[in-house]
Amino acid sequence: MAVRKLAPDDIQPKSFAFSPENEAWAEGQIAKYPAGRQASAVISLLWRAQEQSGGWLPRRAIEAVAAKLDMATIRVMEVATFYTMFNLEPVGKYFIQFCGTTPCVLRGAGDIKKVLERRVGEQNHVSADGKFSWLEVECLGACCNAPMVQINDDYYEDLTTETFETLLDDLAAGRPVKTGPQNGRHASEPQDDIKTLQDPKLYDGSMIGAWRKRFEEEAVKTADTGEAAAATASVPEGGKAAKPPAGRPEESKAAETPATRAKAGETPIHPADRKEASDPSKATKIDPETQDKAKPAPQSDKSYVATPSKPEAGRPVPDAPTTPIAGTPPSDADTRRDGSESKPGVTVDKDNKTS
Repeated sequence: MAVRKLAPDDIQPKSFAFSPENEAWAEGQIAKYPAGRQASAVISLLWRAQEQSGGWLPRRAIEAVAAKLDMATIRVMEVATFYTMFNLEPVGKYFIQFCGTTPCVLRGAGDIKKVLERRVGEQNHVSADGKFSWLEVECLGACCNAPMVQINDDYYEDLTTETFETLLDDLAAGRPVKTGPQNGRHASEPQDDIKTLQDPKLYDGSMIGAWRKRFEEEAVKTADTGEAAAATASVPEGGKAAKPPAGRPEESKAAETPATRAKAGETPIHPADRKEASDPSKATKIDPETQDKAKPAPQSDKSYVATPSKPEAGRPVPDAPTTPIAGTPPSDADTRRDGSESKPGVTVDKDNKTS
């Protein structure tokens, strides 16, 4: 993005103030936002200040907008220099934005640019009579009507060198001009003879709801020809879900249960199973050793805090001389751990002296 700077000081106006009409308009814009959020109106106010200044933003206008919105001047300056819709230097009465991107170039934008250079001069230059200035911009979104230009707020499309010359002559003389396409077509419809959407029924309302009637007629036709019955008959009855890899119904054997045997006319319980169930030697017995191990270990009568358990033994430790009783301050404990018990060859006497 090109660096955008304010106009030189020698062409900057000495002051700026909104006209009474624009002042009232600005108050209405600010009122749209809650208290403390008036900065949200900065773009709207800058745009109106640019219109009042003749199509560009002087330094004093930016400062006036900042004061009105209670914003730091640098914050408003950031907005004005970022958005290319704000002109930071004077422009002509008719500011021409020339589209020079690919679709317009393919349709002859280069010839339109030569007309501008010959009649107005270089871009960002105001003509001697103050009526014209131009700037090459990115795509203006009217590719179907290329080549085109934007003059102030209006689009002029489908240009040729002849029609563009005539357009500039009319603007310079103050004659009325036609906006939009300059070749006689409407909007972006086909340029040659229109061959689509010509049926009058599309515009007289007779086609409204026609789709419903057409579907009803097709349903009746299908019923009369028997197509629906044929489609229903082709569906297999009792079909099972197909296995994806095989692509065909999968038959699965039901589990053998007493109910299935009874349904088949067989004895629900086989005689061999009945004999085995009545044999005392086959009865379920509990192993004495297993039964003893299943009993829970007796509960210790000592506090688990005072005598912690050893995980490998699974039972409380009877003596833990180095562990104080729960709730005893370390300074009042009879014995205290000093780490010497983990040092080989070191003994501790009753007075806690090492040797």
